[in-house]
Amino acid sequence: MSFTSVPILDLALARDPQTKPQFLADLRHALMEVGFLYLKNVGIPTELWDQVISEGKAFFDIPKEEKLKIEMKNAPSFLGYSQLSAEITAGKIDHREQIDLSTEHPVPAPGAPLYENLLAPNQWPSESVLPNFRRVYTDYMQRMGAVSLEFTSLIAEAVGLPADAFARYFDADQQHKLKIVKYPDVSELYLGSGSGSGIEGQGVGPHKDSMLSSYLLQASGHRGLQVQNTQGRWVDCAPVAGTLVVAVGQGMEALTRGVCASTTHRVLSPPAGAGARFSIPFFQGVRASTTFEELEDVGVGDVPAAVRRQRQKVLEANGGRLDDVEFTFRKGGAAKTLGEATLRNRVKSHPDVGERWYPDILRDIRAQQAREAAQAQAQAQGGEGTAAPAKGEGVDVSTQSQAQAPVVEAH
Repeated sequence: MSFTSVPILDLALARDPQTKPQFLADLRHALMEVGFLYLKNVGIPTELWDQVISEGKAFFDIPKEEKLKIEMKNAPSFLGYSQLSAEITAGKIDHREQIDLSTEHPVPAPGAPLYENLLAPNQWPSESVLPNFRRVYTDYMQRMGAVSLEFTSLIAEAVGLPADAFARYFDADQQHKLKIVKYPDVSELYLGSGSGSGIEGQGVGPHKDSMLSSYLLQASGHRGLQVQNTQGRWVDCAPVAGTLVVAVGQGMEALTRGVCASTTHRVLSPPAGAGARFSIPFFQGVRASTTFEELEDVGVGDVPAAVRRQRQKVLEANGGRLDDVEFTFRKGGAAKTLGEATLRNRVKSHPDVGERWYPDILRDIRAQQAREAAQAQAQAQGGEGTAAPAKGEGVDVSTQSQAQAPVVEAH
């Protein structure tokens, strides 16, 4: 039977040799049957966690002119502030306001690959309005980077791989990313007449996270995050105090040849009168220079046959798999490396940044979108030609059609 709830795992058990075997068994179950889990006792001090939440919420209360000083389109890094409804997922506007941060890197040297523009200093809010913000989030991102690497090694062990199976895909100074997101309730969005009662807004559309793993701190008590089970039904992932929500990324699924399930998820805007939902997802980074040939031909080694059979039994028991987003690695597309693919997807999600800094990439993406739209129209009218991917098909971070891929980073 397909999952109807998301399991809670205790990371402290993985750090005790006596309880680690059971933790790995529980983790294997979560990876194969759900692709999502709650993780508690991750080792982040409670005081820091509280500061992350309070500073994150406070960011949205600073004057608009201070936020616009660090607007994303000011720099080619896709780091910085995005105004409400500035991002697109699955062809629809996402109703959220946010700031994107990352573990910091210097500005790339002249002649570096274009995708290295993504490695850059953050655009921080002024200390005159948020004196503690930079210190708190620098500390949190550093700590979460260590947590993510530890947990990835546990994923490897849970599916029968060496603990360092994924190590080749991390730089020594690996960039990780983080968002602080505010989802206004629907009455603030003017999605309909009156109070907005009964209206369902897209906080972020159905998608899968792009690479290996992500770690969500749900910073308010609102429901809204939902995960899609193997029967296509949406399951609430409500806030649980003291936990992070861990999502398996598409890259993890592909590298383990489908053993680890990357699960489609979405965020609904809070209902009218509920107030804003706040969310702080952390996204584990991957070495940007990694080629798709390396991922396909080298990968992480072979998952043991017994573990692959276990995953196959899960699929058979659930009548196969049905969700809104599918994924494979595919060589020969527009992007040759993960960095190139990430850059193309960022341009698609933030066309205002693309227009200013990457007009050629944006032009290529829009041309591809136009071709696919024409193909879909031709098919609908009984014409010849290849059909555009239906909803949920053709998701591939190296695909020739980067414009179609709902590969986003948001919860």
